[in-house]
Amino acid sequence: MGENGASARTRARKRLVTAVKGLPRALREDLVAGAVGPPTGERPGWLIWQPVIVLVLASAAPFLCALSVSDLAHGGRQTLDMRLALLLGSVQALAVIVAAFRPVVAWWMATAAMVAVVAGVEYVAAPHGLPLWPGDDPAAVREFPVDRGGLYPWTTAGLAAQAVVLLLLALRLRFRAAAGALAVTLVAGLVCGAGATQAGAPLRASGIGLAVAVLTIAVVVGAALRGRQVARTELVVQEGITTEERARRALLEERNRIARELHDVVAHHMSVISIQAQVAPHLAENPSDALKENLTGIRTNAVEALTELRRVLGVLRSEEAPAYGTPEYAGDGTAPHAPQPTLDRLDELVGNVRAAGVTVTTDVTGRRRPLSPGVELSAFRIVQEALSNAMRHAPGARVAVAIAYRTGALTVRVTNTAPDRPAAASPGAGHGLLGMRERTAMLGGELATGPTPDGGYEVSAVLPTGAPATAPDPASAPSTRPPADPTEDTTP
Repeated sequence: MGENGASARTRARKRLVTAVKGLPRALREDLVAGAVGPPTGERPGWLIWQPVIVLVLASAAPFLCALSVSDLAHGGRQTLDMRLALLLGSVQALAVIVAAFRPVVAWWMATAAMVAVVAGVEYVAAPHGLPLWPGDDPAAVREFPVDRGGLYPWTTAGLAAQAVVLLLLALRLRFRAAAGALAVTLVAGLVCGAGATQAGAPLRASGIGLAVAVLTIAVVVGAALRGRQVARTELVVQEGITTEERARRALLEERNRIARELHDVVAHHMSVISIQAQVAPHLAENPSDALKENLTGIRTNAVEALTELRRVLGVLRSEEAPAYGTPEYAGDGTAPHAPQPTLDRLDELVGNVRAAGVTVTTDVTGRRRPLSPGVELSAFRIVQEALSNAMRHAPGARVAVAIAYRTGALTVRVTNTAPDRPAAASPGAGHGLLGMRERTAMLGGELATGPTPDGGYEVSAVLPTGAPATAPDPASAPSTRPPADPTEDTTP
């Protein structure tokens, strides 16, 4: 127990020594560096009233200046030349206004004015009767009576100005800076007052005590108000973090719920379709090659759909949504680097659509080159969605897919002719074109959709190949032409 106590005392001593050694540096940072740079403390809430405060201080400044001149030149006490008294009074009044913007600079001004008052009284006016302004007639100079009582070395106006400056400084800066400024102010005042004591005129303890009390109260009140504002700010920040965390948890729970429903319902049915397509050829007697090919296509598409579904489930279940265009964006949770669909699979996609009986032509122009994952994925999905819409809403129509590699951009255009028969009612929810717009907007591209003159439909997208991927913003997604039929915007 004794060793622990000794160790604690040793650590406390070291901390105290470190703090004392660092005090000059701290004061230099707060009161010297802070004077040449902007205030580094937090801006408290009362600063929204700064224009009003400045107006009030500016209105009070002339009265403060007049009071200072009265104390210095007419009061029968610390008597100075009228012009010097007016100059020092103006500096004190100006310091009060400056304190609303640069409190450290204002503190230096007020402290320097106090020292200048004492220097003028003690070392010029009182002992020598020397002129205090260039050009004065030495013969006109007389001995001024000096009374060092009252609040000396402060005047009434000087003490009021110093208190206001310290109050505003404590409101703007941390307590260490305010306490340092208070300590320097009191030490400077006592040192200046010591000169008066040596001159044979002792100071009044009541005046010194009142000055110390007023300045200390100003700093304590300012520090308390600032501490309250800082605490309220931290509370607001914590409440914001808590609200954001609650919203994030709610979002994750909703995403997990959607993932469970997709897994339990959609994945189950797709698995059944895949198995039935695999078993069906064995149940038919002498199945034709066309039947086998179609069943194989059904199973291949079902497996592909399951793979895509697993990727979506991986994104939904991840706590942090991956950045668009990164390999993790298409991850399945267990294999985050699963390959994403790219334009290299365009022929496979078109082949699946042709197997369903749709006439599709492709045209790729320009120098084919590898693009960023986001551009490749978006181009593939746009073509996939446009082909799906053509199959649903334009039965019997011919579809043309055109991909153009250009300098700085990739152009994707999917056009279908007019359908040769009415389309069956679609159960889609209307998110297909919206998804294309979101993908285009993520890359900073342009999307145009709308009917063609021959009664068909066209989807055209321009994707910048050098644009950085951003978060989706559906509201900013461009669409130069509205769809011919609102029902055409469907989910694949």
